[in-house]
Amino acid sequence: MKQPDIALWKLLGVLYKPHPWHGVSPGSDAPKVLQCFVEVVPSDTVKYEIDKVTGYLKLDRPQKYSSICPALYGFVPQTLCAERVAEFSSLQTGRKLEGDGDPLDICILTDRPIHHGNLLVDCIPIGGLRMVDQNEADDKIVAVLKNDASYGALTDIDQVARPILDRLRHYFVSYKQSPDVEVPTCEITHVYGREEAHEVIVRSLADYHQLFGSIEEMLSTALEAAR
Repeated sequence: MKQPDIALWKLLGVLYKPHPWHGVSPGSDAPKVLQCFVEVVPSDTVKYEIDKVTGYLKLDRPQKYSSICPALYGFVPQTLCAERVAEFSSLQTGRKLEGDGDPLDICILTDRPIHHGNLLVDCIPIGGLRMVDQNEADDKIVAVLKNDASYGALTDIDQVARPILDRLRHYFVSYKQSPDVEVPTCEITHVYGREEAHEVIVRSLADYHQLFGSIEEMLSTALEAAR
């Protein structure tokens, strides 16, 4: 980028709030350490979700049933579950899956009570849940809050107490399910470790870049078109 373009880019960052999906970095150490955006915390009785156009946090729906998310829940900025993520999930499950077209979801374990979402946190991925939702790959990365007193030293998902993982698995297979439905729409096919989580993250970053490019590239293209 030329010097005037760099100056304009910095000015935009000062004048306007960055979009949590497109304008926030996942971190320079990704996939080992991530900066993530938290939408929902365990005390929430409604489902909050980023509006993909405006970047504002919106109330998506009340939680229909009694399940409450047992961890901080949000997404990894500048990621997308599309072709590469679906390809990997298809290989691991032996099914033909599609990506769900959303940012990569993440659950962050911490012993600290955090009372609201709409915030950025640094976390360390240690594994994931391979979820299939109506034939779409909908992975849930599991991470620990960086420097957390209880979870911060964990390096892989097999170090997490089984009841904690069971709570996560139960939430995601039941949070959309009506009591009258016999066959769940969501299924957890695998619980996987850190290395697979890194692979999913890298693929989701590549899927995002293929569709959207980088913010710098988009800005440069817009500036060139305006000249």
